[in-house]
Amino acid sequence: MHSSTPFVLRVLALASLVSVLPASGFAQSGAVITGPSAFTDYTQEHPGVRRKITVADLPEPKEDESVDNGPSVVPRPEGAWPVAPAGFKVEMYAQGFKEPRLMRTAPNGDIFLADSHGDKIMILRGVGPDGKAATVSTFASDLDLPFGIAFYPSGPNPKWVYVGNTKTVVRFPYKSGDLVATGKPETIVAQLPGFAQLRGGGHWTRDVVFSPDGSKMLVSVGSASNVDDPDTHPNEFHRADVLEFTPEGKFLKIYASGIRNCVGEAINPTTGQLWCSTNERDRLGDNLVPDYITSVKEDGFYGWPWYYMGNHQDPRLKGTHPELNGKVITPDVILQPHFASLELAFYTGKQFPTSYSGDGFAAEHGSWNRAHRAGYEVIRIPMHDGHATGEYEDFLTGFVTPDGKVWGRPVGVTVAKDGSLFVTDDGSKTVWHVTYTGK
Repeated sequence: MHSSTPFVLRVLALASLVSVLPASGFAQSGAVITGPSAFTDYTQEHPGVRRKITVADLPEPKEDESVDNGPSVVPRPEGAWPVAPAGFKVEMYAQGFKEPRLMRTAPNGDIFLADSHGDKIMILRGVGPDGKAATVSTFASDLDLPFGIAFYPSGPNPKWVYVGNTKTVVRFPYKSGDLVATGKPETIVAQLPGFAQLRGGGHWTRDVVFSPDGSKMLVSVGSASNVDDPDTHPNEFHRADVLEFTPEGKFLKIYASGIRNCVGEAINPTTGQLWCSTNERDRLGDNLVPDYITSVKEDGFYGWPWYYMGNHQDPRLKGTHPELNGKVITPDVILQPHFASLELAFYTGKQFPTSYSGDGFAAEHGSWNRAHRAGYEVIRIPMHDGHATGEYEDFLTGFVTPDGKVWGRPVGVTVAKDGSLFVTDDGSKTVWHVTYTGK
């Protein structure tokens, strides 16, 4: 924990941890919480705790259990600080943004940051003696809720920076080291579905990644609703999908469908496969429907809105599309329901212990449709030869006070060139820097 954290907060945090551990004491290294006990809330989130949820653990739908329990974000209390596993250090790297969200690391090591409601792409470079960003520059402004950032082509010298606005994909000419765009944005995809009619007007984020061979541009678009049937709601056209384009913006096909909101896309560096960090549907109860992180099969169908987690039919659409029963792909890693899983990144660095190599990190923005808050953390996704074990591990916690006040909401994660990790938090509007010191 941060050295300036007041003693009373450290005691409260420890007490919270002890209160939720098994009666036998602290969880043993490598132990995994499974079954119904794997469903949790913020009071039980602590670095190093692992959980594994399976479809067999899912409860029956309870629509009358649905609540609206969104957070009212408070200023960061004195001494409150993100909590990382032993051996890791967390520093405040940058502030002063309107809404810091997705980040991507350029080949030269610059951190590109989408300040989404600031309509800007920022660049953060280097670390000064005080631990803060040595250089902060506005790369591009006057955008439209930018989120996704991708460099093209791959390799050390990309020629373009692609940006996913909420309704378009644009690109800027780029050469390694540019701190300011040298040309105006070129519109590559002229029309994507925009804001959804949801609580808070959500599902506006558009992530962008390229296939390893550079032939495909994959753009994620969330649903326009919680559970509207696309058969009868035209505004769901080309939504809850990953769309495939050429790098020049020609639409090719729906790459994968039934993914309610793939907020964060990432290419698995071991397998070359697309992965999605996904927000599932709400209003079926505290423990339905789980968010998930998964590899995405080309032409695969993931259930929304008719089914979830394999062949569980949504009771609100009972009897529709029986022919899809048996064709719904079950995701690789089932998370807590209503976690709001956002950006995903795979660890390709060398700074962290070797056990982290190839693992995933994902930002969990935090729940609103749950009686007891969950999320508000960064999690680790253990991998083996590019394939998920099905577990997830709490990695960076502490964004909620012991009495339930939320001061931080993780959104973005990216691996720096030196192997450290950067995390955006749009609650305190901060970029955090996580390094491994072994101390």
